[in-house]
Amino acid sequence: MTTPTGRRERKKAATRQKIADAALRLFLERGYEAVGIRDVAAEADVAVTTLFAHFPSKEALVFDQDQDFERRLGRAVTDRAPGEPLIPALRRETEALVRHCTGDGAAPIWRMIDGSRTLLEYEQSMRLRHAESLAAAIAADLGLPPATTACRTIARFVIDAHSLAREAADPEAALDEIFRMIEAAWAVARPTGDSPAGPAGA
Repeated sequence: MTTPTGRRERKKAATRQKIADAALRLFLERGYEAVGIRDVAAEADVAVTTLFAHFPSKEALVFDQDQDFERRLGRAVTDRAPGEPLIPALRRETEALVRHCTGDGAAPIWRMIDGSRTLLEYEQSMRLRHAESLAAAIAADLGLPPATTACRTIARFVIDAHSLAREAADPEAALDEIFRMIEAAWAVARPTGDSPAGPAGA
């Protein structure tokens, strides 16, 4: 998670994390459907209004890193070194996100998500939003309209790469395979403005 600066920001981040931790603890102990918003607020020792100031919905409590992941993918595009090709930069960030989502303690959370239609639908809408955000970042980087088809297509491929690798027995091997295909697709569809990967980025 991005480290906040300033006392007020740090306090808000600490409260948000306390709420997220309390929610996850209750969800795993009792089951997602059996826990209500008031239960989470009581466990975190905050008012319900405070909870909603940090999380817009119950589903968002499960995906508390949602906005941070979206920002990280955008920064993989905008903050890459001058001349660095796009796809290797996205591969590097995707690999980091997959490591986070397959770390110790992640398996029970994903089992909970996979067992809830509500959470699966929320995850799908979140992935689509991340893809549109990433497509806009790619298009802006190349000086293109946000709706450029090539940018939107590659963005969706990258978001799907994260999900497919997370579910694979060997996430690293899965990313290697997937990003070879993404690199090939981008080589064909790449609008003017992004340099080819070359030997270093292959």
